Amino acid sequence: MAQDASAETMTTLPSAVAKTSLSHRLFECRNLSLELAVPLTPEDMTVQPMEDASPTKWHLAHVTWFFETFVLSKHLMGYRVFDETFNYCFNSYYEALGPRQPRPRRGVLTRPSAERVVAYRAHVDEGLRKLLASGFAPESDVWRLIEIGINHEQQHQELLLTDILSLFASNPLRPSYARPAPADAGIAADPVSWIAYEGGIRAVGHEGDGFSWDNESPRHSVLIHPFGLADRLVTNAEWQEFIRDGGYRTASLWLADGWALVNREQWQGPLYWEERDDGLMQMTLHGLQPVEPAAPVCNVSYYEADAFARWAGKRLPTEFEWEIAAAGLPITGNTLGSRALRPLPAEPTGIRRPRQMFGDVWEWTASSYLPYPGYRPPPGAVGEYNGKFMVSQHVLRGASCATPDGHSRATYRNFFYPHQRWQFVGLRLASEAV
Repeated sequence: MAQDASAETMTTLPSAVAKTSLSHRLFECRNLSLELAVPLTPEDMTVQPMEDASPTKWHLAHVTWFFETFVLSKHLMGYRVFDETFNYCFNSYYEALGPRQPRPRRGVLTRPSAERVVAYRAHVDEGLRKLLASGFAPESDVWRLIEIGINHEQQHQELLLTDILSLFASNPLRPSYARPAPADAGIAADPVSWIAYEGGIRAVGHEGDGFSWDNESPRHSVLIHPFGLADRLVTNAEWQEFIRDGGYRTASLWLADGWALVNREQWQGPLYWEERDDGLMQMTLHGLQPVEPAAPVCNVSYYEADAFARWAGKRLPTEFEWEIAAAGLPITGNTLGSRALRPLPAEPTGIRRPRQMFGDVWEWTASSYLPYPGYRPPPGAVGEYNGKFMVSQHVLRGASCATPDGHSRATYRNFFYPHQRWQFVGLRLASEAV
């Protein structure tokens, strides 16, 4: 997922009820991380397949380090740090907290062992239980930090899965992380419907109760021109048409940096697609599987998404067009709770509104990742996570099949560099006024 972040806003509840809810969500989240690692061997948990992907063991330790460093060490009297060397091993990129293991070399951390990382998690969880048994108010700093920690760990749960897919795709045996559910090979995507939206001055950004990252604020007004939005995501079958029509060989479709990358890396299709003797296959968390025509295309870069939109005679939506279309829609879809672990075809609903807005794949937008007017990063080390990354990246909206349930919302801003495509990322088309 995108870089970690800090938060400002949460719901205020009666103290006893709120604390019970916070404790339940915290340990439900902590347990899910361990559950996601169950199918893996210690060897699986240690290897780093590329610079962007981190080992599972590192993810499990880093989110624990976050709770130890920002919550327990500062707010639990008498807390004993588990291992002083872990600050170097498992700090991500907090400059204020000192030197750290370089990101591209996290895979050489064969020590500490996976077993010791699990012991680290147990030690920190015990401290969190003691802290939750003490008295602090819902609006306190410690409360806000635990909320941030939960949402931060959810981000890494998605990263854990995408990074395991990257690892297993690099393995010549193409191992499977999970047993697949049967796919309906005969299903066909229904035709795209276009939904029209009026222009005007519209308010965007987070407001009200509930958790949000700092980069979702402040709420502000934007000018929106009338636009149309496709009611579903672009499919694998449509992407195959793009390939057959020379999409990866036609320079006029591509931004200059994208075209240079296509030629340098010899891209011929989405990441994880393979032409085999038995047909077009795709590496998934269920191992190598036939490409499902009606499912959303996945693992494409911003450059590829932009080129496809140009080939289709359309464009990518801006992040604010997407947010306006998503506002008021149910925040449900094919996310991690479904355990599909892959994008699924859009289901006909009979209701004229966008489908697949929260789940299946994160959706590239045409918007650069920049601060909102009046944005100020929070003070201290926690504030390093969002503001300093607001350059050279693009915003994605929605959620994916690996996003933990309840983690996303209409104002959520994910962000990646335009060349990156190892995440569950796809696209939805937009147009001028319909």
